[in-house]
Amino acid sequence: MGVPVSIRLDDDVRDELEAQARARGVGLATLLRDLATAAARQARRERIREASAKVGELAAEAGAAREFYQEWGTPRADAS
Repeated sequence: MGVPVSIRLDDDVRDELEAQARARGVGLATLLRDLATAAARQARRERIREASAKVGELAAEAGAAREFYQEWGTPRADAS
């Protein structure tokens, strides 16, 4: 279940967002919820990518991890 959030918008910003909402055929609250949800998902994906890159860097630096990945191999597209 969602939690209500209150925000203050400048008149110009509100006018622009209301125009975008009308163009999409939704209300302002729906547009804001969609924009916030998309931004949160993108931020989460970025955080996961950064964490994955860090794990890769650490594995490249650690001999045991490097050996594990070399033994594990690279997945092949034709493997079943």
